[in-house]
Amino acid sequence: MMPLRSTPLNSWHTAHHGKMVDFAGWSMPVQYASIVEEHQATRTHCGLFDISHMGRLRFTGPDAPVLLDRLLTRKVIGMGAGKVRYSLVTNESGGILDDVLVYRLSDTSEARNEHGADANRLAGADGEFYLLVVNASNREKIVTWIQQHVGDLNVSPMDDTFSTAMIAVQGPNAFQLAQSLFELKLSELGYYSGAVTKSCGQTVIVSRTGYTGEDGIELVVPAASALDFWQKLIAAGAKPVGLGARDTLRLEAAMPLYGHELSESLTPLHADLGFAVNLKEHAFVGCEALAKLQSESLPKRVGIELTGKRVPREHYAVYLGDRQVGEVTSGTFSPTLQRPIAMAYVHPDAAAEGTELRIDIRGSREPGRVVRLPFYSRTR
Repeated sequence: MMPLRSTPLNSWHTAHHGKMVDFAGWSMPVQYASIVEEHQATRTHCGLFDISHMGRLRFTGPDAPVLLDRLLTRKVIGMGAGKVRYSLVTNESGGILDDVLVYRLSDTSEARNEHGADANRLAGADGEFYLLVVNASNREKIVTWIQQHVGDLNVSPMDDTFSTAMIAVQGPNAFQLAQSLFELKLSELGYYSGAVTKSCGQTVIVSRTGYTGEDGIELVVPAASALDFWQKLIAAGAKPVGLGARDTLRLEAAMPLYGHELSESLTPLHADLGFAVNLKEHAFVGCEALAKLQSESLPKRVGIELTGKRVPREHYAVYLGDRQVGEVTSGTFSPTLQRPIAMAYVHPDAAAEGTELRIDIRGSREPGRVVRLPFYSRTR
């Protein structure tokens, strides 16, 4: 068995009573004390997440947007500088290889001028580069997929996962808490936008993105500086949060998780992610298969709220009357809503909002109903 990989913050997690688990081959904290407390701290104040297990792939060269445009379901050619897009990587049959964030960034800023060689390592000679953030469980698969499609394109892909760390600061007080670390005014950063900037004497990437349903930022920092950033954010008042609360937060926000709502056997159309698929004037791997599926009646990803207290889990059967119509992909007891919730794939005739369904929880069919997703939306 291969030893687990460690993030640059691993020693901090273990020293501060993080309950460490194997997550996609990485040693990661699932919680420090209470999942519910960590969840509520993120919803009401500010949560701090080590997400360094996520893959960070950097692309430089004039054909970088051409390569990414061929592999992603949303257009990359023509993306504005500083923009971030949620997208998917699909195979020839339209199955989801991964869901990703793609960034178009330019380090022609003051940070680049001041940091010289370090900034040149981060960006291409013209200062422009693209960043692809991928799921930890899929990083090696996506790296191989990219290598198979580079061909004779003038592009240099690099895997920065192990030379950098990634930290998320999420919650209603995230900007206020983190601002002292940055010269860039964080509140002026547009939603799903990013920038290369200066913080704590380092060249870093900051983006207004996240996986919790709250506003906040995600940082890519040099691995050697990760602990310094982490400790400064804790000193400012952020509460460390493990993977347990990260999962309950993303489920309340109806954000899909690879291996649960997403897989190679499912397409973006099944997953209700049509907004992240551009089939007009955009040729990418899998586009023809997805175009054909548009006219078909497919199982749908839905949200279900249960009326009792029993919690549904992955693979539990979903019934409409006496007929099984689907299966749960993720379920939890929602700390915010104080009731059990689940996402599931169900037959189209069972997907309408308000449909009364039952979920088989260890032999007992517990009542629930289809609700509009997301379960939780922050006040804007």
